[in-house]
This record gives sequence, structure tokens and C-alpha cells, in this order.
Amino acid sequence: MVLAHKEHGTFSLAEPLGRVLAVAAACATGPSGLSVLVPVPSRPVVVRARGHDPVLRIVRTAARHLRGRGLRVQVAQVLGQRGAVHDQAGLTSGQRAANLAGSMSVRAAARAALARSSVPLAVVVCDDVLTTGATAREAQRALEETGLPVRAVATVAATRKRVALPLSLHGT
Repeated sequence: MVLAHKEHGTFSLAEPLGRVLAVAAACATGPSGLSVLVPVPSRPVVVRARGHDPVLRIVRTAARHLRGRGLRVQVAQVLGQRGAVHDQAGLTSGQRAANLAGSMSVRAAARAALARSSVPLAVVVCDDVLTTGATAREAQRALEETGLPVRAVATVAATRKRVALPLSLHGT
């Protein structure tokens, strides 16, 4: 579903994917204050090629569902990309971390808008798929360096960690 939404523009899948993200994000929301869902930014060139930003679309859907449950939630596009980030497909955990190191920054105007809030903020980093955690860690780093503590990371899906088995377990 994530790939169909992301790569093939099956926009109708934003609704069920957003509901799943809402369940994950709800765990980090509190009864008081404001929960701020921060989508992980997609590379601008990828957004242009796809014609949409799939993570942003899913996060907005999740926020609508959470507001429907009476929670104070807003979506804030606080993070931006800086520098070159290469496609992550096929990279190891270490390669992904190195590829993303320092690649995100906080948009000053968006940060200032959040700072004007007079209520406690619960920042939740949102992404579609968690693979190694490198993207989530980079987003957290950028936010926390500017004084925005991250309460949680919420995703729609996660990949299983691949572990190389010792030869003795392969039956050889």
C-alpha cells in the first residue's frame, strides 16, 4: 500500500495509511497541550517527479483523524532538506546514516511559529516506513538542536531487520 501510494499516486490509499499513522501518533499525544506532527521531508526533486508528497499527504490525513477524536493536533512542515541526499534503496544501516548525516535543518520561520505557541508542545516525527531508523534519527537531531524535543517517532510501517545468519545455521 505504501509503495502504491508513494510511487504510483494511488491517492485513495492516503486514507487507510493516515488512519494507521493516526493510531501510532496517538500514543504520543497528550490530553493537554498541542501535538505537532512533523513530516519527514522528501527530496524536492522526488516530490516534483512524483507530483505529490506522499508523507505529507498521509500526515495530514492522520492529523484530521486525530482532531476528529478531540485531540489538539497540527501538522508543521518544520524540517527541510539541505545538501545532497542520495536514494537510500540498497544502502546498509551505516551507509544510510552517513548519507543522511546533517541533511536536515529546521526552517526558521516554522520554528518561530511554534515558539509563539503558549501551550506545551508534543513533537512527533512522522514517516511512512522505518527501515534502519537513520531518517528518524536525523530528523530528531535537527529538531532537538533547535530546542524542539521529540516525544516520539510514528510510522505507518517498518521493515524487518535483515540479519546475516552464521554459516552453521544455513545447514552447510
